[in-house]
Order: sequence, then C-alpha cells, then structure tokens
Amino acid sequence: MSNGFVGVTGGRPKGFVRPPVAPTKNFYSKNSIITAMNIETTAIQATTHADKQYGSIGTPLYQTSNFRFRSPGESTGYDYTRSENPTRNTLENVLAELEGGARAVAVSTGMSAITTVLTHFDVGAHIICTHDCYGGTARLLNLYKDKGKFEVSFVDLSDPLILLDEIKPNTRCLWIETPSNPLLNVVDVEAISKIAHAKKLLVCVDNTFLSPSNFQPFKFGADVIAHSTTKWLNGHSDVCGGAIISKTAELGERFQFLANALGTTTGVFDSWLVLRGIKTLGVRMRQHETNALAIAEFLESHPNVSEVFYPGLPSHPTHLLAKRLQTGFGGVISFRVCGTFENEVRHILGSTKIFALAESLGGVESLIEHPATMSHASMGEVLREKAGITNDIIRISIGIEHIDDLLADLEQALDFSTLHIQQFAYSSKEEVAI
Repeated sequence: MSNGFVGVTGGRPKGFVRPPVAPTKNFYSKNSIITAMNIETTAIQATTHADKQYGSIGTPLYQTSNFRFRSPGESTGYDYTRSENPTRNTLENVLAELEGGARAVAVSTGMSAITTVLTHFDVGAHIICTHDCYGGTARLLNLYKDKGKFEVSFVDLSDPLILLDEIKPNTRCLWIETPSNPLLNVVDVEAISKIAHAKKLLVCVDNTFLSPSNFQPFKFGADVIAHSTTKWLNGHSDVCGGAIISKTAELGERFQFLANALGTTTGVFDSWLVLRGIKTLGVRMRQHETNALAIAEFLESHPNVSEVFYPGLPSHPTHLLAKRLQTGFGGVISFRVCGTFENEVRHILGSTKIFALAESLGGVESLIEHPATMSHASMGEVLREKAGITNDIIRISIGIEHIDDLLADLEQALDFSTLHIQQFAYSSKEEVAI
C-alpha cells in the first residue's frame, strides 16, 4: 500500500547548491561535534556558525525578497525568498538538528505546517487524528472532510489496539498530538507507530506541547514532526511560525516543494526571531517545568479543584508512559474547577492578575484560558464532548515568573468566598435598573 508519497523535486534549479553563507548539512553531519553535544549547547552553537563569509556570531538577517542572478538562468542558489533564504535556511538546519531529522522547512504558522503536510495526501485519503487535538487541527480536518477531500476519524489513541480497528484500506496518515491539547494525555508513540508502519501509514507527530527539549518523536517511530514555533521554540509571544521536520531527505524535499508551491514558507525576520528564541530553549524549559510542577501540586491539593491534568504528577494516568518517552513534562496544565462555567470558572478567569486571559502558550509570561470557548471553540460541541473538553476545564501556560507570585495569583483567584457577594451586588443593581 502506498502512503501517497510522490518523489517531486523542490522546484529549484537543477544542481542547486546553497551558498556558504548558510550552514549546510555537512556542518551538521552525524559525526560532527555539534551533533554530539547536549541539546542546550546545540541550540546555541548551531546558530553561531551560519555566517561562513564574515564569521558573525549572531545569525545574519537577509531581509530581502529577491537575489541577483550571476547570469540568465544562473543563480547563486538563491533567487526568491519564498523559495529559499539564508536566514530561514539557518533556522531549518537548526530545527532539523534539534529534532534529529534529515531536513526541515520553516513555515508561517503551526496551521501552515499542518496544511502543508496534509496537502501531501491525495483526495480520498483517510486521516486518523488524536481525538482530543488542538481546535484548529480539528477545524481544518473537518473542513477537508466537508469539502470531500479526506475521510477523517478522530480516535482515542490511549489504547494502541483501538487504532487497528480504525485503519481502512485508504488510510494514509496517523496524526498524533502528545501530550494532547488541552487534556495532556500522553500517547505511546512507539507502540502505535509500529502498528501504523505495518499498514504503511505516514506517522506525523505534533511536538508543539513539549518541544525537542522534552521529546524527540523520531526516536520512537515518527516520520514527520510538526511544530508551532510560536510556542516554546520562540518563547517570547512575538512571532507566529511553524515547522515541518522530516526523518528522510526525500520526504523533506517533498515538503519543501509543497511549502514553496503553497506559499506557506515563513518570513525572514520571523525566522530570525525564532532563532533568537531557540538559543534559550533549554534554560527556559527547565524553569517552565519547575514552576509547572509546583503549581500542579498546589492545584491537586486545592479544595476548589476536582481534577488536574499534568503528566508530571504521579497521579496522572499516563505519568509512567511520559517518564519513559519524554525527558520532561512541559509547562502546560489543565484543571477542572468545582463549580459551573457561569460562576466559579468565570470568576477564576476574571480574577487573575499575573496570568493573562489569552490563547496560545509557551511564552515567558503565564497565560490562562477557557478551551471550550477559546482555543477549542472551533472544534464543535459534539467533538469537544467526545474528547472530554467540558466547560469546567481551564488551561494555563506556565511562564518563568517567580513561583511565589504565580501561586499567590492562583490562590486568590481560586478563593470563592466573595463570589456570591459579587453576584448579589450585580443582582441588586439589575433590580434597581428594572
């Protein structure tokens, strides 16, 4: 059975060679000192060798839309930035190195990454996706389903054997989010990849929630890794970006061609910003996780919280699996509030002083949001209920502020002692108005 792959070149001139101002794969060979280093060192050192012409430590910013040709039909290897740009190429090489892949392509958003990957498959293909996925992923898959492009199944992948019952003759792709968003369910990528590969499926893993600092899916059978680089990789909430990293060079060439054809490649300055963020990925992720574990333990013991979703807690059902597959637990927590959305949940969302009420995650600042009405609103009520994303769940992205301040902010927000007094005051005002 074919997985729908067609060998297609990247759409560049025959004999294309990137000029020496951008790092080449030779620099990141498997025998290189960079490859042998820990990820914290790689994240820094891989960006400081990009400029072979002048030796600048900082990555050069090639803020240009086009490049001079040497003669008609003969370029330097670069002609138009949508297709190739030295700054973006540097980011792509660094991402491939961090994930242990053969090649990467940097695109404009996380959704651009998903769109580009899905374009790889033929009309009529069957796509299997994690049932409690990101709302934007569900929206896009449902769009393609409604347009008649794909058959789509949202499947609970907590039991690998369930996958066997869902695979059809036309199934081509298994799309995995782990940990899932927002319930933080960890998927056994190794086990389900073996099942998927036996049926010749392409295994795609969205690694946004953990980053390569905490999880490397290629080691457990993934063929393709997708990222919203907006999140942990950039880490400063000042850019939107995405990435596709491929295990093989052939597949990487395919996605480079598709990104160029679709126009989904990311901009130069956005590439530079993500490169800047990656340099501090290791130290940021340690602080995010240290804060997250302390907050998860606090929430687990709080009387106004009925359930905490965080794989770093021993009580989490996939804690042991997360320990086996991952090198860290990340900085996102979801929790179920004792009460209703209209009262207690709204009270918390409107009471935090440090946690900003905003979508997204992975920045240095702490965020709080309500998945059912915000990040997963587009998922639809039926699919949300099937996934268990109910109105009493709140998701928080833990920043790197001082832990005492974060705990104090949540503690005062979870204090419901004034809730009924406030409600009585609002009710009284309404009666006066009437």
